[in-house]
This record gives sequence, C-alpha cells and structure tokens, in this order.
Amino acid sequence: MNKYILRLYITGQTPKSERAIENLRRICEDELDGQYQMVIIDVLERPQLAEDEKILATPTLIKELPPPLRRIIGDLSDTEKVLLGLELRRST
Repeated sequence: MNKYILRLYITGQTPKSERAIENLRRICEDELDGQYQMVIIDVLERPQLAEDEKILATPTLIKELPPPLRRIIGDLSDTEKVLLGLELRRST
C-alpha cells in the first residue's frame, strides 16, 4: 500500500477547522491503516506556505502522495466525497 502524504490547511482554531481535523483523522484511521502522514498547517501562522500552494479557501486538504496531487476544500464531513478525492473509492 502506498503511503499517503496529506496536508490540511486551516485558519485558526475555529469550529470548522476543528471539524476538518477530526474528520480527516477519522477517515485516515478508518481507511489508511496507519499508512499516512498528516500535516496540519494554520495559514494564520504560516501565510507564506498557503500563498505558495495558492490556498484560496480553508479548510483545504492537499494529497501530495501518491500521485496525482488532489485538493479537497471544506470541512471533510462528506466522507464519500473525501474518499473519492483521495482515490480510495472508485466512482460508480
């Protein structure tokens, strides 16, 4: 199984940011069996990183590895949409 490298861009400790973190952790634990690295980046603390990645909205999840690169915007509460975005599910 490929190791997933995921970066979640958030804006501060808002309820939406907290929800996105919780949802991503749950999805990773349920689906990726420990084969992931998750980095949470607060754009208020590291604005240059957000600018470099052209983050226009938060929360934004970027799947760096395995390729192809994918972006998912929102609090990640729609698990099926996130799984499709991470290519852990095939669309039917």
